[in-house]
Amino acid sequence: MARRSPTLFPAQRRQLAALGERLRLARKRRRLSTVQMAERAHVSRDTFARVEKGDPAVSFGIYLRVLRVLGLDADLDLIAGDDVLGRKLQDMALDRAPGRKG
Repeated sequence: MARRSPTLFPAQRRQLAALGERLRLARKRRRLSTVQMAERAHVSRDTFARVEKGDPAVSFGIYLRVLRVLGLDADLDLIAGDDVLGRKLQDMALDRAPGRKG
């Protein structure tokens, strides 16, 4: 049975492709071959090649392992780190709280 790639908007596809390119450049700056990276991330060379292409069908866990090998896994803490929209929505709800005088 063939794998189906998740349906993504074009902007999301571009983001994944850009991530793959950044990972490829990070690997090259560290002078690691694709074989070395695949071995260190415990994935096949084909799967690693898909990561560098930004394939949305590759699991997030594999992207995490690649980031770890490159020493970039701390960057994940920046994702959704400051939920600006959520805080604004929460503040709006607090302003409209029932029984509040003001």
